[in-house]
Amino acid sequence: MQQQLKGQWALITGASSGFGVDFAHLLAELGANLILVARRTEPMQALASELQKRHGTETRVIGLDLAQTEAASTLKAQTDALGLSVDILINNAGYGLFGEFLAQPLMNTRDMLQLNMLTLTELTHHYSQDMARRGGGHILLVASIGGYQATPSYAAYSASKAYVLLFGEALNQELKASNVKVSVLSPGISATAFLQVSGQRPTLYQRLLMMRSRPVAQIGLRAMFRGKASVVPGLLNKLTVISNRLTPRPLQSRMAYQLMKN
Repeated sequence: MQQQLKGQWALITGASSGFGVDFAHLLAELGANLILVARRTEPMQALASELQKRHGTETRVIGLDLAQTEAASTLKAQTDALGLSVDILINNAGYGLFGEFLAQPLMNTRDMLQLNMLTLTELTHHYSQDMARRGGGHILLVASIGGYQATPSYAAYSASKAYVLLFGEALNQELKASNVKVSVLSPGISATAFLQVSGQRPTLYQRLLMMRSRPVAQIGLRAMFRGKASVVPGLLNKLTVISNRLTPRPLQSRMAYQLMKN
């Protein structure tokens, strides 16, 4: 990536671990200042200190539970109060819940959907309005290859990522006239804490397909700067998506169910 971002502010949600940390490093290397947002502030403070030493990055750390219903408005109010104009929005925060739908407490599923879809939508609305008024900006939405198919044992999670995928691809077209570039990154299983948080032990299928997280984040940023509507990182993940298009839908879900079993 040759993009130079000196003086621009990038807001990264889910910045305390996983892809969020990778996005922070990559954007700091390009000269961006950072707004790091997640529930846990201690890892973000350590990250901010590291990036300041390495790159001289100016950073703001905001501790906020984005699964709360008013979180997006609260975050926008805080960045406005700090006088920060967000040029790049990385909507990365999200998680999955592994297991049968009826075995999951409904409150847990609702919190996941709030974070994965509603907070993401509200943040995109708040900051893309500002970007459009200023004449440009960049937004990256993190979905999943699970968004390309129904996935038993991740039923609600995959459905939420299908929403992110279609939402982002539509905005890619809608916001072109305003010079706001919107892209969707749909990773497969990656070396993050996703499985640990979801409550699943990695299957053989997942171990074979697992990608390192930093190259995945790099692919996502490259797509965003180019204005590409959607990107699936990794050859095997691309083949999975293509094979789904050629497979009858009932068979897709049966195969997915088997592959997700430990």
